[in-house]
Amino acid sequence: MIPVGSREKMGWLLSMTSFAQTLDVIESLPVDEQEDVLEVLQRRLAEHRRAELVATVKQSRKEFTAGKCKPASVATIMRRVKA
Repeated sequence: MIPVGSREKMGWLLSMTSFAQTLDVIESLPVDEQEDVLEVLQRRLAEHRRAELVATVKQSRKEFTAGKCKPASVATIMRRVKA
């Protein structure tokens, strides 16, 4: 049986190996195909960030509707951020 800490290290090592192998495969592609991979990844990252933002806004609206937060001016918010 593999100890828990060792399992985590092995999982990390395997994911890093997979990551390194993925980079190696991408580097073996012609430059135009590497650019295509980059464009696809950038588009997917943008979509992922957009989905996270939508989820955050939905959660914030629920909290506001439930009375868990109050409207505030930009100046008030900035004062709190800087404090």
